[in-house]
Amino acid sequence: MFKNLWILTEERPKKEVIEVIFNKYLTDNKIASFIDNIRIIPILNKDEFSFTYEITGIKTPKILNIYLKIISGTSSFVDYLVFESINEPNQNDIPIYAIEETKTDDKESRNTGVYQRCSKFVYVDFFYPNISKIMLYNLQIEQKKEATLTYIFGTKMLKTLGVEILGKKGINNEKYNAFKTIDELIDLKNSMPKTRNGVTVRLTKKNNSIEISARLEKSGKLGSDPSIGMTTIISNCLRKLGWNKDIIITQHNLPNQQSVGKNNKFIQIANKLNIKLENLNIPIAKPKNQYWYYEINGEKISTIFLDIVVDEFSQGFTIYHNHAGCERGYFLTKDGKKLTIEKYTDRDKYKGGDKTQIINLPDLVLIDNSEDLIINIEGEMYKNAKAGIKQLEGFDAFEKHYITKYYPKFEINRTVVLYGSEDNNRPIGKISFILNTQGKILISLTAPKLFQKSFDNIFDYWN
Repeated sequence: MFKNLWILTEERPKKEVIEVIFNKYLTDNKIASFIDNIRIIPILNKDEFSFTYEITGIKTPKILNIYLKIISGTSSFVDYLVFESINEPNQNDIPIYAIEETKTDDKESRNTGVYQRCSKFVYVDFFYPNISKIMLYNLQIEQKKEATLTYIFGTKMLKTLGVEILGKKGINNEKYNAFKTIDELIDLKNSMPKTRNGVTVRLTKKNNSIEISARLEKSGKLGSDPSIGMTTIISNCLRKLGWNKDIIITQHNLPNQQSVGKNNKFIQIANKLNIKLENLNIPIAKPKNQYWYYEINGEKISTIFLDIVVDEFSQGFTIYHNHAGCERGYFLTKDGKKLTIEKYTDRDKYKGGDKTQIINLPDLVLIDNSEDLIINIEGEMYKNAKAGIKQLEGFDAFEKHYITKYYPKFEINRTVVLYGSEDNNRPIGKISFILNTQGKILISLTAPKLFQKSFDNIFDYWN
């Protein structure tokens, strides 16, 4: 029976990731196909956005259509879920893949590249225990030649949990093989260098427990994402390798029971894996029965939509994106280099208490070479329009250190785009585009020409 393929994501979808996903699907199912010029096309009905995208440029006799929709996770959500289904997937359907995508190598950040994302695979297993789990490295800068011990350890744990790793060179080297025993895991972790500041993670095996020293505290409460990711995946590996006695997190630095929280992602995982905290109690968490939901209330609905429309239906393109709740992109310079945006103009001054050193980030930055124009965009919900306009005032540092520096001859237009309400009126002033809840596309008469061209072209495409 022929089916549709559905890709659900809370990220701004990327063509190269879609191609990897589809090639994985073809290989697993031994299906032939033809791939040429993949496009992500917003589906319009009577000039209104249907909140569904169609993937074109992929032809196979086994799949009718490939669709994509924007969703959000309830907690610790992977970046992509992939379903085979005639109809739009619902909560009762079982995906075929859960995919976490990262552009971060341990050249940039050891913790973010491995540990911080690992807890997502632990968490998704509670909802979909038997599906294929994939860590996809979509690296956009040069990969580090020599892997760190942190990366080797994290990769071995992912393989221990049955996570397939794509996009990394040399990943089949035996040094990355899954752990075979609990002692092997403990010995490798304990052989790693001590941290210069803070708590060094060490595992201590006793008769009736394994203790993991790890600081979980951040700003007085449980909130250190890298440590949460690390301790939960270590604990899961210990359970997979057969440890059925106590696992206790020590030296966590949590000051009191209130600092633990009641139902965060660590508590959820700790309940499932029976993880304990030294001198504190793990609350009994109410299990969540929903892993994801279709996004209907987020500003990223409009900014991702605009991003894709400009990309597919104009000569303009994105040089930076930071869609709400999505992975932050790189800044693309005129000569094609990709830069990581700094958080502060002067880190030392910020650490000294000068909060004006923060670089406020726009949600989307588009370039129109035909007009020598760069469009600096703040996305907001319709009800927060005034706040969005106010946010435009804070982009001086970003423009000075990035846009003006790398595009010195370009004019800059700051504008707001909104999502929400059933308003059918054209926006005015600083607001150039509204996507309302019915999918109606409302463009200001003074919107950048790039917006006008892009929407004219997509209307022509569907008419």
